[in-house]
Amino acid sequence: MSPSGSIEPAPGSSGRSARAAFSGFELPFRYLVGVADMKTASDPRASIVTHSLGSCVAVAVYDPVSRVGGMLHFQLPSSEHNAQKAVENPCMFADTGIPLLMEKVCFHGARKERLKVKLVGGANIMDRHGVFNIGVRNYTEARRVLCRLGVPIAAEDVGGESWRTVELEVGSGRLTVRNSAGEYVV
Repeated sequence: MSPSGSIEPAPGSSGRSARAAFSGFELPFRYLVGVADMKTASDPRASIVTHSLGSCVAVAVYDPVSRVGGMLHFQLPSSEHNAQKAVENPCMFADTGIPLLMEKVCFHGARKERLKVKLVGGANIMDRHGVFNIGVRNYTEARRVLCRLGVPIAAEDVGGESWRTVELEVGSGRLTVRNSAGEYVV
């Protein structure tokens, strides 16, 4: 993530998909959100995508009036045990990343009371016996932070034992999830 949290194309790319370059007409810009990262966009042609969510959680937000969207891919529930890491990268934790995401989309014209928030991830991938329960803890903390901020959750696709890739279309607010079973809209 850039220090400002602004949108940046993946390194070495123009930000446009290969299909757009090949076809000769404008298709959406596709911005990649890495682990412990966040992107926001106000261009209705943009899409924001994060890959291979396991126990991490993606928080996707969209304002249907201003057509501003954003996505956070956080790793851990709380910065409580590592305040220095939270200062260096607030997007690593739910309790510091979610408020930052809200701040950034509102800066770009979204209004908190209009936001459609969707949570995806929180799976139990590498902890089959539930010893650490990171996915459950991530999901629980995301709900707690959003409740504290007064932002309701519109939809969620959480838990299970499968990875997920998530894509938010900024112009429509459509959130597509892909996993080993296929593709669906949340």
